[in-house]
Amino acid sequence: MQFVSADDVIIDYDVWGTGPPVLLIHGFASNARVNWIETGWVKALNHAGYQAITFDNRGHGRSGKLYEPRFYGGDVMAEDARRLIEHVGLRKAAAVGYSMGARIAAELTIRCPSWVSAAVFGGLATNMIEGLARTEEIAALLEMDRPPPGVDPDVRAYRSFAEQTGSDLKALAACLRASRASVSLQALQAIKVPVLVVAGSEDKTAGAVQPLVEAIPGARGLVLPGRDHMKAVGDRMFKEETMKFLGSVGRWG
Repeated sequence: MQFVSADDVIIDYDVWGTGPPVLLIHGFASNARVNWIETGWVKALNHAGYQAITFDNRGHGRSGKLYEPRFYGGDVMAEDARRLIEHVGLRKAAAVGYSMGARIAAELTIRCPSWVSAAVFGGLATNMIEGLARTEEIAALLEMDRPPPGVDPDVRAYRSFAEQTGSDLKALAACLRASRASVSLQALQAIKVPVLVVAGSEDKTAGAVQPLVEAIPGARGLVLPGRDHMKAVGDRMFKEETMKFLGSVGRWG
């Protein structure tokens, strides 16, 4: 299924099952299928009695591709998420985001609090506050026809993953170059909905969990032992603890 964003971008989405709705927001260079279906998240949510709503962020998957950074601001992508909640006829949903999706979920929670019942920020913790390094280096590599030898493996990994997911590399470069100021402590401290922060113990992209937990009133934290950024997303403990967390919130939608 598809809907049209506020600035006329086609956004591709699916709705799975019934129950309290959970909006799943995928990470950079990924898509709904890779991030949420193949990792078993949709199946786990449905089994636990929740409705899963998946979508491809603009510039990703089957959604519209744009090639200027101005189309990928955090406020713009959060509005896509809010508009989807409204489009499917809901008053609010829980928001579960991973990596870039966690940043979008945070923007959605801060900017549109009445639309969010609870939030899970996965794969992005302290670095949501401090910001990510080397974004221009990664964007430049995405734009190259053929990467040169000797590229730093941590940078090369972004392109390798984007190629594996069949992504539009130039659209991703524009997305990465979008203006995204670090989420301020003041904004995080204003969050009033229940929040769970999750990251692997070996996840350099996410950073430490505790500083973000301490910045959000009443937030809970979960560290996944031995998991890095790529392995944490499908982790069984991540799913199980998210179901417990959502269960503690009560019904919504």
